[in-house]
Amino acid sequence: MYTGKSQLSLRRIIIFWLPLAATWLMMSVEGPFLAAIIARLSEPKYNLAAYGVAFSFALIIEAPIIMIMSASTALVKDRDSYLKMRNFTYMLNGIITIVMIIVIIPSVFYFITEELINLPRNVAQLTHSACIILLPWPGAIGYRRFFQGVLIRTNLTRRVAYGTIIRLLTMSTIALIAYNFFKIDGAVLGATALSSGVTFEALAGRFMARRSVNYFLKKQSEFPNEEKLNYKEIISFYYPLALTSILGLGVHPMVTFFMGQSWMALESLAVFPVIHSLVFVFRGIGLSYQEVGIALLGKGNENYRLLRNFALLLGLTLVSLLTLISVTPLSSIWYHTVSGLSFELTKFALLPTQILTIIPGLTVLLSFQRSLLVVHKRTKHVTIATLMEVSTILTVLLITIKFFNFVGVIAAAIAFIIGRSMANIYLFGPCFSVLKSE
Repeated sequence: MYTGKSQLSLRRIIIFWLPLAATWLMMSVEGPFLAAIIARLSEPKYNLAAYGVAFSFALIIEAPIIMIMSASTALVKDRDSYLKMRNFTYMLNGIITIVMIIVIIPSVFYFITEELINLPRNVAQLTHSACIILLPWPGAIGYRRFFQGVLIRTNLTRRVAYGTIIRLLTMSTIALIAYNFFKIDGAVLGATALSSGVTFEALAGRFMARRSVNYFLKKQSEFPNEEKLNYKEIISFYYPLALTSILGLGVHPMVTFFMGQSWMALESLAVFPVIHSLVFVFRGIGLSYQEVGIALLGKGNENYRLLRNFALLLGLTLVSLLTLISVTPLSSIWYHTVSGLSFELTKFALLPTQILTIIPGLTVLLSFQRSLLVVHKRTKHVTIATLMEVSTILTVLLITIKFFNFVGVIAAAIAFIIGRSMANIYLFGPCFSVLKSE
């Protein structure tokens, strides 16, 4: 972790950040890659919809463990804190795996998908098969994110990227083998590739973190008289972050629910994962900046201005690139030629993509705001901001779909922009308070 003993520079920020950005960028590629394969198999509309719904289920169930990387980056300092954070991670992993098992019980699953989301029977069946295959996903995510935090803490961010390369290679190899040599439903193929990839990444992450783990196991506290980290403090620090993830990722199933009730529902469900995958290529790079801020800000915020300026430049760059794609023929090339959507669905995807062009910039801003608050252990404000974002998204969806009969995916795009803007606006207050107090 950066200690502030030597002056931070733009070059050091870039060197530290690039492997994390590459990790998110590589992860963002798997969505378009799998969607492109699914789109080229039989019944692409149904399988893309099923894959998108199954992925939404997996996201909401893994939500409580997502922020464990930020927690381990911030809290792991010595042997005692490492062991306590590891035990906490394993306990949380067990809980979310049990939840996943309950969700895939047929009576529970089909009540949610058919009665609540209103999926057609064939799409619900495909979704169920995909969710069963995704059973290892939440636990593997938690396991690898904990050790990624340990690697970031010891300045080994390149190894985080190496793990993602292993994940992508595993995922793509399995997907291509299944596509070329087996007759398999697209949703099942996507789930199999995802589960396999993240499981191998988790194992690789643990292997690459072995020296960092040994370092912390041998390290005693630098301040012997300082009170040791305890589980109550971990829970107090982490539960607002977990709640943030639950709220943030939980919005995707809710969006799926509203789109299932909207005008042109099946088309919206089919293109939504493809649009999401493209936007996530740029949004994911913004998400990578949160751990940069946590690790490099410094206890006295001495590096705030440099990190803020880099965040501004990064946000403007990402927005410009996504805008360039969305308003030029590049969008048709991406959706039709690369992703394999029909001309009809390609045209259908253009407007929501254009609406979402600003979301990567807002995400960079949110990541930087969150990092400032996490460093100063003001995590409750992160939760409040996410609660505002989610409630705004759901309110906008309710109004646009139930009262104005919007096309589902367009309503979702508008809701995401307004919701994220509300979160950014709220966090300016707590962030200013933190800076003013130093």
